Amino acid sequence: MDVEGGVQPGSKKSSWGWQKGTLLLAYQSFGVVYGDLCISPVYVYKNTFSGKLRLHEEDEEILGVLSLVFWSLTLIPLFKYIILVLGADDNGEGGTFALYSLMCRRSRMGLLNSLHAGHGSVSTYNKDEPCKESRSSLIIRGFFEKHYSLRVVLLLFVLMGTSMVIGDGVLTPTMSVLSAVSGLRIKFPELHENYTVLVACIVLVGLFALQHYGTHRVGFLFAPILISWLACIGGIGIYNILKWNPSVVRALSPYYTYNFFRKAGKDGWSSLGGIVLCITGAEAMFADLGHFSKLSLRLGFTIVVYPCLVLAYMGEAAYLSKHREDLQSSFYKALPDRVFWPVLIIATLATAVGSQAIISATFSIISQCRALGCFPRIKVVHTSSHVHGQIYIPEVNWTLMSICLAVTIGFRDTEMIGNAYGLAVILVMFATTCLMFLVITTVWNRSVVWAALFAAGFGSVELLYLSACLAKVPHGGWLPLLLSLVTLLVMSAWHYGTAKKQEYELQNKVCLDHLLGLIGSGSMGLVRVPGVGFVYSDAGASATGVPPMFAHFVTNFPAFHRVLVFVSLQTLTVPKVPPEERFLVGRIGRPEYRLFRCVVRYGYKEGRWDHFNFENQLLVKVVEFLRLQADGADGERSSGASGEMSVIPAAPSQAVVDALASMSSCQIDYASNDKGYSKKVRFEEMPAAAAAAWRREETRSEVRELLEEREAGVSYMVGHTCVFAHESSSAVKKFAVNVVYGFLRRNSRRPAVVLGIPHTSLIEVGMAYRV
Repeated sequence: MDVEGGVQPGSKKSSWGWQKGTLLLAYQSFGVVYGDLCISPVYVYKNTFSGKLRLHEEDEEILGVLSLVFWSLTLIPLFKYIILVLGADDNGEGGTFALYSLMCRRSRMGLLNSLHAGHGSVSTYNKDEPCKESRSSLIIRGFFEKHYSLRVVLLLFVLMGTSMVIGDGVLTPTMSVLSAVSGLRIKFPELHENYTVLVACIVLVGLFALQHYGTHRVGFLFAPILISWLACIGGIGIYNILKWNPSVVRALSPYYTYNFFRKAGKDGWSSLGGIVLCITGAEAMFADLGHFSKLSLRLGFTIVVYPCLVLAYMGEAAYLSKHREDLQSSFYKALPDRVFWPVLIIATLATAVGSQAIISATFSIISQCRALGCFPRIKVVHTSSHVHGQIYIPEVNWTLMSICLAVTIGFRDTEMIGNAYGLAVILVMFATTCLMFLVITTVWNRSVVWAALFAAGFGSVELLYLSACLAKVPHGGWLPLLLSLVTLLVMSAWHYGTAKKQEYELQNKVCLDHLLGLIGSGSMGLVRVPGVGFVYSDAGASATGVPPMFAHFVTNFPAFHRVLVFVSLQTLTVPKVPPEERFLVGRIGRPEYRLFRCVVRYGYKEGRWDHFNFENQLLVKVVEFLRLQADGADGERSSGASGEMSVIPAAPSQAVVDALASMSSCQIDYASNDKGYSKKVRFEEMPAAAAAAWRREETRSEVRELLEEREAGVSYMVGHTCVFAHESSSAVKKFAVNVVYGFLRRNSRRPAVVLGIPHTSLIEVGMAYRV
């Protein structure tokens, strides 16, 4: 639903539909986006006053902490993300990769676009209106394009930010659930710590065990839970303000922030590692943008979330100003006795919702990294047939659960987990600030002065928090750094190995003229066997060569199918590719060779069809390509080896449907669009009007032969390669390629399994690459 799309202004009905859609999205966003941010009041004050700041328990320090919390919420989530960063969406998608993909498309600053540089013209790439580039934009872009090392550093910086978000998938459930169940010890002080840890572990196991059902099955309950939680903390905040200390409203003045640092000094700076926890989850508002609209997120946050959080923190500070002895358990101590148990239950449920949001975001981010060649091939299960973004990754789910349980049992204390959590959060935010500087200058083409103001304003605040968090590295802050380092090593090694593999294939591709010469002369005794062969390769879309894997096969076994289609699946640096521009089909050589090449393009947030349907799609697109050539609607008929490729429409024309119906003796099932709706075609008498579209008899004969060969059988050829570093390579390269990348390839899913190719029709060609 695009609630921000065009609506006819003169129609009251359409205007009401637009408003209703926006409000519905805003309501749904409570169950997905804000969970992590809204659960923070449970542990912010406890972690802030757990260190040396506990020596400063006067009203000035308490009001100073409240002032810092208020201005942190105002500057980072509200001003930075809601007002500014949400505007840097990538065709409706948000997150670290969205910012990077914008730069990849607008310039050669990125490295991911070089892997699939032959994507041609996609409307999603060029829909923005061209604007005059500023001098600063040209200087920055030229500087990055000139220095390859800077582009490598930029990619590593993006992967670092992404790996920190993945680290949040471990720390958010642990911190939230353990903080919520610790409220049991308020009513049962004699309860041993082991029991609260056990309860937290049970909740975590249950949370991860439910993931395979998909968020669409339980997601409808999430929004009411978060709204109930916000109503509770907002209402209790008002109650505590009025009952204990209405004068806490004074803390909204920035003077109390200054006064706090003046009195607390270095201890106040150290406490920033706890205050930063009040803005955890702010990055999720940008990362989850693809599920909602900018207007719906802005409405939900500014009207409901932000006021309720401010009231909750103010109420807790009002209570603390009169009960300084309760600093280590202020949230639950501040609850009236009558509502303690209901709030504890809602808090536990809210932590599950907040954890669900970051777990789902982790699944989405890893799926994007996998699509762009930055993560090993893993199983991705789509849990909803209506919403593609709802996915489940079994390996990641159980790995996250294991690490969460280990952290919960090993750390036990929310103070140490909070130290780790704060560092992970602020590093992600700082990475976004740095990327926004480049987006403002190179994508939006704004003055470098505005970009510098953005980076200096928000970056200085985040660096202040970061400095306090780095001081706590020995006290738990090392955990996110370790998790990020391991994840970054995996992602970097996989990306490097994949890039070297594709580079080898492009450098060692076989010239098409040489292959066509062998076919035409018959000097090698090549035999064309009945059937259709699909050759999958990253280099298969090249207009000047065929993949080395196919040449290796033909050299050792000089035979291939009468109809051969070189298929290349490409993931572009856009969220989605329009269905009408997904398939590119071209011919190789003369028509009697029956050689075709097909490029299938996807966005990094898209999935792929089931294999049987995909096979039919490819054949229908080839037939549509032949019709376009016959009609002359797509240019002159290509007979050379380097003919241009044609973009094939999403839905087949009626002429193709009728031709398939009249020429095929079997039922052909093909999808008419990307939503999976299909049509079945059976043979019948071909109408005269449809026959007129096939003016060339040779084209009709070619289509008939294509369908006959499909009846004879379909085979799929996939390379099974082993990648090794060249003997002259450095020790670091040998370790990265032979050890790390080799280990990941052996333990990831095979390409044939990812493609869903039937085992009985599979031909795997083994090769060793020395890169």
